[in-house]
Amino acid sequence: MKIICIGRNYADHAKELQNNIPKEPILFLKPETAIQPKGHPFFIPDFSNNIHYEVELVIKINKTGKNIEEQFAYKYYSEIGIGIDFTARDVQNECKDKGHPWEKSKGFDGSAQISRSFIDKSNLELDNIVFSLNKNGKEVQKGNSNEMIFTFDQIIAYASRFFTLKIGDLIFTGTPKGVGSVKNGDILKGFIKNEEILKVVIK
Repeated sequence: MKIICIGRNYADHAKELQNNIPKEPILFLKPETAIQPKGHPFFIPDFSNNIHYEVELVIKINKTGKNIEEQFAYKYYSEIGIGIDFTARDVQNECKDKGHPWEKSKGFDGSAQISRSFIDKSNLELDNIVFSLNKNGKEVQKGNSNEMIFTFDQIIAYASRFFTLKIGDLIFTGTPKGVGSVKNGDILKGFIKNEEILKVVIK
């Protein structure tokens, strides 16, 4: 399986990092080894001094497809969860400054946190999914799927032009504003609506 991630899919987040608003989805990948085993703490890697959390809605692909038309994209997923795209921001900025790829800042071991459960999309308003992240009991990020620049279906159609989507693939759909750093002892909790479906302890 693979993890496809979408960058800068919320205008306010693009602005907070002083990036331009994209005209088409920005794609990058995380390897399968980025997935943190459920219930395990996240250990801050020794190669970074500035690990950021980025909470995102996550689509789970349930059908193999290539060059999927947007009007049929809804057939390729039935569940939505939440995830944290951990980013070594200092490493990412250094790579950008040098004009180098920055996968190592996004795809390192444990950088993809996945919710312990997914929600059937029939129980959600897909264009009005409220999700949030708390750090140590305080809300630090809050988003709504209606704020996404590119919708779930647009993302699936676009990504499938370049990558064959396979059953079990995950798509991180972008983070809202409010990203920030973590330190040893922090506790992160992710919510869809008011349901907590993700908890990560930072070590």
